[in-house]
Amino acid sequence: MEIIEESLIKKVDCIRIPVPDLNLALKFYKDSLGHKILWRTNNSIGLGMPESETEIVIHTESEQFEVDLKVDSAIKAAERFKKAGGNVIVEPFDIPIGKCVVVKDPWDNKLILLDSTKGIYKTDSSGRVIGLKK
Repeated sequence: MEIIEESLIKKVDCIRIPVPDLNLALKFYKDSLGHKILWRTNNSIGLGMPESETEIVIHTESEQFEVDLKVDSAIKAAERFKKAGGNVIVEPFDIPIGKCVVVKDPWDNKLILLDSTKGIYKTDSSGRVIGLKK
């Protein structure tokens, strides 16, 4: 296996927590636990952690808990992952801020890798997503 000095995974982008009701989850995570709203869509809310850039994302989009890892390019990450001996489970696909790919390492651990090649969320004063900023 070839050793490459540049790390593929740059940081933990977010922790996605499935919830059945966004308003109830917001009362818990924001009002009771003190996390501030960074952005909001109809199906998810990004909350900040004061000592990290990692977001807590509460969402009603699926029933799956996941950790999303940031890469420079999901397409290049898929290629590099395969070359290193991992498997691509879901080929790179579009997400609002860029692309995402689902991979498994040689020990069958599923990883979600995403990039923000389209930009990051632009929000209004209430945190509602109104577009993207590059």
